[in-house]
Amino acid sequence: MADSTTSAQPTAPSRADRPVYVVGGGPGGLSVAYALRARGVRAVVLERSERVGDSWRRHYDRLHLHTTRRRSALPGLPMPRRFGRWPSRDDVVRYLEKYAEHHRLEIVTGVEVSRVERTADGTGWLLRATGGRELTGAAVVVATGFNHTPRVPDWPGRDAYTGELLHASQYRNAKPFAGRDVLVVGVGNTGAEIAVDLVEGGASRVRLAVRTPPHIVRRSTAGWPAQYSGILVRRLPVPLVDRIGRLQARVAVPDLSEHGLPRPQTGLYSRVLEGAIPVQDVGLIDAVRKGSVEVVAAVKGFEAGEVLLADGERIAPDAVVAATGYERGLEGLVGGLGVLDERGRPVVRGARTPAGAPDLYFTGFTNPISGNLREMALDAQRIARSIARGGKASRLPGA
Repeated sequence: MADSTTSAQPTAPSRADRPVYVVGGGPGGLSVAYALRARGVRAVVLERSERVGDSWRRHYDRLHLHTTRRRSALPGLPMPRRFGRWPSRDDVVRYLEKYAEHHRLEIVTGVEVSRVERTADGTGWLLRATGGRELTGAAVVVATGFNHTPRVPDWPGRDAYTGELLHASQYRNAKPFAGRDVLVVGVGNTGAEIAVDLVEGGASRVRLAVRTPPHIVRRSTAGWPAQYSGILVRRLPVPLVDRIGRLQARVAVPDLSEHGLPRPQTGLYSRVLEGAIPVQDVGLIDAVRKGSVEVVAAVKGFEAGEVLLADGERIAPDAVVAATGYERGLEGLVGGLGVLDERGRPVVRGARTPAGAPDLYFTGFTNPISGNLREMALDAQRIARSIARGGKASRLPGA
């Protein structure tokens, strides 16, 4: 793995010598770099941290994939069987390190790209990066990740709150919260799993603030992973998948209405298309039924050391964990190119490039029910085929 002093020189190569720059050394970026290398195209991965897979290293300790080992591997290297069916966070990190080494990917660490622009002659892309670097590429693949910038709502009174307030990205395990009263805000997969972790780790009280009741699915039912169902139904009409989801929920998931989690009114797949992925149960159902995780209303604000809830209740937890999601963080990078929608997400992904931005690709900015890693692996092959067909990027020696 190269450091920033040995690669990515700030000189403008000729058109024939321009590589493809891949921004981000996570699974999306690494898989694209491999797919390009396999087609003889030179790809240079620019990673802002000092190691690949940096965002995975920062996840909470108990995290395991909700997708299977076989359906989560990147192109060109299976995940080892010893990882089990649901690989852990640490196993994913080991796999990404091995992936980069195994495929001899060209990676430059410690370089953060701040801006992507068209070159003055319109024949390529100019990347402005740390240290005053100006890098010229034939194409650019943006793979900075779905979980880029932690988002904490600007709740009224938040800054005056005297308890501990942290984003879920800062949570590692339950040890610092043993014997404490904790409120988890947000019932996505992260919030649900952190709430269960706190219960199992000895927190004295755990409450879960919910704005919109989620769809909850079993990670596996009778040995059949939920991911496999997601793969099978992804191309079906949305109303049909919604009906299938309702039937499946009635069979596999108990009604938690009396515990504060009624079944959602909107269909499962309709919610997915709005950006809300179902919560895969890793203990939340039992914890809610037993009362060890108490469901409360959404957070409205903070006042005098207390948390104000949307139903008028006031509570005074010792700590608040905001599992409130992430921003894509793309506005500064490509915001002036007209390639983002009103929510800051790329308007296209995979082999498609935005109108007016040829040879600019995006991967890893969706969270599909078929599995993010699986979709990034498929996108990598599509992107590489598109770039190789264009014939604009430099070729590897002997290719």
